[in-house]
Amino acid sequence: QVQLVESGGGLVQAGDSLRLSCVASGGTFSELAVGWFRQAPGETREFVAGINFSGGSPGYSDSAKGRFTIARDNLRDTVYLQMTSLKPEDTAVYYCAGKEERRSRWAIQYDIWGQGTQVTVSS
Repeated sequence: QVQLVESGGGLVQAGDSLRLSCVASGGTFSELAVGWFRQAPGETREFVAGINFSGGSPGYSDSAKGRFTIARDNLRDTVYLQMTSLKPEDTAVYYCAGKEERRSRWAIQYDIWGQGTQVTVSS
């Protein structure tokens, strides 16, 4: 069973950048599609970005498009989320998740989740 561990979160100022990492262990990571989701206090978990097992066809939420980039390195069993021009409304716990077949915007379709990493953006 694949396990996912996120890292790279922190406290930054508006306009700054962060790169989150999602490292997999214990299985065939290269066969999984991976999504990044986030959840702010009192809010539902929302899709941020997703990528297929091959690294092709990335997808983004409207709020992430143009500011965030998802990429994967299957040799390192890692998926990255590069975030630029961060805004206070990006503050949330960010989770990576894995699923078989193609990426999805729907959290319920992912069956492997990391523990999350906190991103806080101050104004």
